[in-house]
Amino acid sequence: MRITRILIVAVWTAGAVAGGIGTGWAQSSDPASWYRNALVGLEVGPTGAQWGGDPRDTTYASRFNGREIVEAARKAGAEYVVLWARDGEWAYYDSKLMPKCPRLGSRDPLREGVEAAREAGLPLIAYCVVQGGGWALREHPDWGMRDAEGHPIEGRFCLNSPYLQFILGLLDEIATYGVDGFHVDMLDQGFGPPYGCWCDHCRARFAEWFPGEEMPRSVSWDAAWDRMLEFRYRTCEAFEQAVTDHVKRHYPGKSIDFNYHGYPPFSFETGQLPARHAAIGDFATCETGIWGFSPLAVSLTAEFMRAAAGTKPYQVVMQRGVRMYHDQTNRPLNDLRWELFTLLSHGAQVTIVDKTPFEGQLDPVAWRHYGLLFEEAKRYRDMFQGEPVWDVGLYFSARTRDWWAREDKDRYFTSFYGAHKAMSYDHLTWGVVLDEQVTPEKLAAFPVLVLSDVAVVTEREEALFKTYVQNGGSLVICGVTGCYDRYGVRLKQGMLEDLIGAEIKSVIENRDNYVQLDGSIRESGFSLEEIYPDWPHLIYGPAVFYEPRDARPYGMLRAGVRTARRVDGFEQTAFPYPAGEAAGPAVLTRTLGKGRVITLAVSPGYAAGSEYRTPEARRLLAQAVRAVRGPILVTVSAPEYVEAVVIRSAENRYRIQLCGYAAPPAGTDPKRPWLLPEMMTDAPRFRVRVTLNHPVRSVSALWPYTRLETDAAGLTAEIEEVFESLDIETENTN
Repeated sequence: MRITRILIVAVWTAGAVAGGIGTGWAQSSDPASWYRNALVGLEVGPTGAQWGGDPRDTTYASRFNGREIVEAARKAGAEYVVLWARDGEWAYYDSKLMPKCPRLGSRDPLREGVEAAREAGLPLIAYCVVQGGGWALREHPDWGMRDAEGHPIEGRFCLNSPYLQFILGLLDEIATYGVDGFHVDMLDQGFGPPYGCWCDHCRARFAEWFPGEEMPRSVSWDAAWDRMLEFRYRTCEAFEQAVTDHVKRHYPGKSIDFNYHGYPPFSFETGQLPARHAAIGDFATCETGIWGFSPLAVSLTAEFMRAAAGTKPYQVVMQRGVRMYHDQTNRPLNDLRWELFTLLSHGAQVTIVDKTPFEGQLDPVAWRHYGLLFEEAKRYRDMFQGEPVWDVGLYFSARTRDWWAREDKDRYFTSFYGAHKAMSYDHLTWGVVLDEQVTPEKLAAFPVLVLSDVAVVTEREEALFKTYVQNGGSLVICGVTGCYDRYGVRLKQGMLEDLIGAEIKSVIENRDNYVQLDGSIRESGFSLEEIYPDWPHLIYGPAVFYEPRDARPYGMLRAGVRTARRVDGFEQTAFPYPAGEAAGPAVLTRTLGKGRVITLAVSPGYAAGSEYRTPEARRLLAQAVRAVRGPILVTVSAPEYVEAVVIRSAENRYRIQLCGYAAPPAGTDPKRPWLLPEMMTDAPRFRVRVTLNHPVRSVSALWPYTRLETDAAGLTAEIEEVFESLDIETENTN
């Protein structure tokens, strides 16, 4: 209760002067740059026309009031407001191009909001949806996507159709209100089959972009389908670029951003690539949330966006509800604080989505939470400035996503998620490297690079990895990395065999694989802490049978036993079999130039992300990283439920951001694994040990009740909070 009391007192004290927050925007010499300095904001819209599109629903959005929303946002301390102007069914302003929500009568919420925002000095961004079907598609069925046989694809607009001009017309209407920018939502091309559009507009555009080539009529996973995927990527890109060019040409000074779907868990089906489509617009925006992405994916999404956005700001959207945007529930305050501070710690700007109740009024509980959250975040905004300190880079391959995982995207995402989980639980600081934009300079930012089932490796990547290792970087190669060609077909010779120093004898697709190590592996840097030696441990996932050449082998890879019934096809390996015969070494190590390569014949990333998430799997991966990492600048020891982010704020000065997610046990839903974690109501209590490579000169904590003790090697902190930030200055020993 102590923490809640402190927050309530703080926010209502700040609320008395909240109007002053907006003054800085009014005085800004460059209003177009609002997104460069903003930390927290709100997106507010009605519950969705899918629940209020019938004329008989006479109360739907009748109380949706732009002035009321902006004034409430100002009082809550939001630094910008994204206000819904158009969804699939209705405009929420006086539009001449599409029907206005009839329940609004003569009122114009967009005009109300813009006038109030101007008075408050708050940037107001207009929300405009693209995909989702609705009125425009019913009126213009020729704007819709069609399958290879010419049948309409329900609810999907074709981005190569004249629909683009309709969207530009809507933006022209909205611009006359004096908004500060546009948020254009849902540029995807669907989240499942059919994976494409074969309408006349697309056929003409395909012929323009690929002269002499015919559009494939079905999924073929060959050179023709490669062109089809490129066509879909180029389609999204062209639509977004046309919108961006229109805004910049006609409305200079107004911002433009798009809701982006190039990051996990989205795959090729959306028609977007991680870096290519994040780069369009003024900043990159995506969604996260426990309800759809899991608690662990919150930080991963932020760091993925850091990599994808490049030099541009990146915004991550969270929401206050329990399951989805429209459910009208409120998560507990500590649950929201944990997600907000996790995102901020990873450098993201954060927008909270508020879906108003059916009539459009404001939920007082939700808005009380926003005030508490924003006051606390802004009070500590300087703590999120600085450069991240990374121990390891997690390599993400869009080519593997598209061509090896194909329509089973979790085949790859499970490995990537699991590798992140292993690093996070072990408090190794990590970032993301994307194959689309990999360069020697980007690789050099990471002492260690983890390739977790990066099945498709190009010749260019192989050369970059080799140079990276020779110059002092270290690789940890896992599972089927480098075993498949650019079309996802098994190679006769693995792309990284020369780098690994071993020949691939076979790829083991069955996932019940085991690692058995002995004490000799300690000489290569493994500690074997909490990995019992001389006993086979299940590392669930694909594996590779290697025959060493230049590499030093350790331990045994053991495949699952194959019973007579399994051989005859009467049993499956969905449930793992016990460990059987040896199938090559478990671990291979090699020194190359100034760096090292450790190859794990199994996939600990897949195992850590799977339903057989044995702790030995993620510890094996973390130990491999530590074995090649060398001296660690800042070492954090904490419970696994605490995430640590290390930021260098100045020379010899570091901030250790600590976010504790301590939810009570849950799991009674029979539809496993589709389970929400229990919501966190209590602040966790935990102990952290920080060791530095220089003596500590001074240390301070945010909260007065955090207990700190320093010694010659570092410091210990006893924390009772969702979020804590330790400010550490070390001695200059140069």
